[in-house]
Amino acid sequence: MPDYFEIERLVEDLAKIYATACATSWFKLTQNKKPTREEFRNKVVEYMRHFNYSLQAFPQSPEADNFRNYARGLLENEIQGILLGKNNEVEKRYRYYADYS
Repeated sequence: MPDYFEIERLVEDLAKIYATACATSWFKLTQNKKPTREEFRNKVVEYMRHFNYSLQAFPQSPEADNFRNYARGLLENEIQGILLGKNNEVEKRYRYYADYS
């Protein structure tokens, strides 16, 4: 298996750095100051799934296909953790938004 350290770190931090910020901004723009945990998690996941568009920008080759499949597997694992409430960063961001909006 090739070394995909960079993509592993990116997917691990995608929710913390990108998806929670987008979700929070979306709720602010829609003036929803008290989304449920489920609504917040689902919106985070929606933005996480946008990463699939970025994966399509990589070259078309057997090696790149393996890379995309690996990255998608990592992404799905992270998404499942978010939906189950196991991502501490998402839960922390939800509490901060819901408690202080």
